[in-house]
Amino acid sequence: MIRREEVYKIGKLGKPHGVKGEISFMFNDDVFDRVDADYLILDVDGILVPFFMEEYRFRSDESALMKFEDIDTQDKARNLTGNEVYFPRSLSDGSDENVSWAEIFGFEVVDKNTNKTIGIIKSVDDSTINTLFEIETNDGKDVLIPANEDLIHEADMENRRIKMFIPEGLLDL
Repeated sequence: MIRREEVYKIGKLGKPHGVKGEISFMFNDDVFDRVDADYLILDVDGILVPFFMEEYRFRSDESALMKFEDIDTQDKARNLTGNEVYFPRSLSDGSDENVSWAEIFGFEVVDKNTNKTIGIIKSVDDSTINTLFEIETNDGKDVLIPANEDLIHEADMENRRIKMFIPEGLLDL
């Protein structure tokens, strides 16, 4: 679950355009212009949801055209108009310290012991006592792994990869 204190509001989605899934984006200031992002966080019915982008391009100092991977029709684009757009706070502040959970969606997970890629992080659930990563493994399974700080070896923000100690047998559960 993404918390509001972990994100920074940068604007809102405007009207859809002629291309499928393309939406105008009105941003509040130049934060988005300074940050390289693969995804945004949208407020959909009060819930913060990560949306991955195929591309974005600026039309002026105040708007951009966005194309999202998750949106393939104009109806879906229309349903998102007016939603507020957020960005992970640590990225918008230009800080690489204290990586927030919201920033690691889509990261590759690498087993520290074997150096093999296990899969990608689909979601992070920190609504319970133990924070869990939901990982889609290379063979298509969904696996929950504790996001214990003792298990995380390093987060490589540039290459979107996280190295973890994976307890033996955990992926077979």
